[in-house]
Amino acid sequence: MSARSGAIRAVYLVFALIGLSCAAVSQLNLLTTHQEVEIGRQAAREVEREVKIYRDPVVSAYVDSLGQVLVRHSRRPGVKYSFKVVDTDQVNAFALPGGWLYINRGLITTAENEAELAGVIGHEIGHVVGKHGARQITKQYGLAVLVELAVGGENPSLARKIAGQFAAMGAGLTLLKYGRDAEREADYFAVEETYAAGINPEGMATFFEKLMAQQESKQESKQLWARGWFSTHPASRERIANVREQIAELPPKAGLKKDSKRFQEIKSRILKKDKTRSGETKLRETFRAF
Repeated sequence: MSARSGAIRAVYLVFALIGLSCAAVSQLNLLTTHQEVEIGRQAAREVEREVKIYRDPVVSAYVDSLGQVLVRHSRRPGVKYSFKVVDTDQVNAFALPGGWLYINRGLITTAENEAELAGVIGHEIGHVVGKHGARQITKQYGLAVLVELAVGGENPSLARKIAGQFAAMGAGLTLLKYGRDAEREADYFAVEETYAAGINPEGMATFFEKLMAQQESKQESKQLWARGWFSTHPASRERIANVREQIAELPPKAGLKKDSKRFQEIKSRILKKDKTRSGETKLRETFRAF
């Protein structure tokens, strides 16, 4: 494509974008799958420089296996998904554009059963299925992305800038805060995925209820929860009700799994390791005191 024809196309597309309503722009995605995946790959590299990845191959293999089962029953199985565990007590999980998903250690140990963990992972897969990250990029960088695509170029500096925003602790959380419709859609996809995979979708509703109860409890630290799940996943009684309404409309299915021996083994493994590390930390602090 020549520079002149690219520029003319860009002008037409700019006017087309101007003509769209705000609601339409929020649903618009100007990125190709290749561009979305490449931005996600760069963002994942940056994220993993900032966060500590949980280095236990047994735990990592289990989370990846559960995630891949859900992916196979999702509406977007053609993307290569990566699942990693972040070594932090915070109860949270997040998905980068293109299929990079991170689940915090604290979320795994907070889940009571495999269905609850699967519901959260399914929700994050739902963000990738719905291309919510790509939509956020379009919304924030619309004109820049529009012109770049119109002239048929690949601007690595723009991709790095966007990836950096996803990775940065402050700006990244802002970019990862999806709107109410995106969260509702991710919930919907999660119910679909878990049900199709033979896992009880009720787990997502019970996990949301548990977190809301802890958030509302005076015994819980508001600062901790502000930094956790609810800082990027605003929950409400309405969302829980919507999930249960969707589940009620599903045809009866025998044998939906609520829990597994493997999940409980993994959770116990993490908790045991946490206890050991806590004891070692206290021992070091005792020696320092002398």
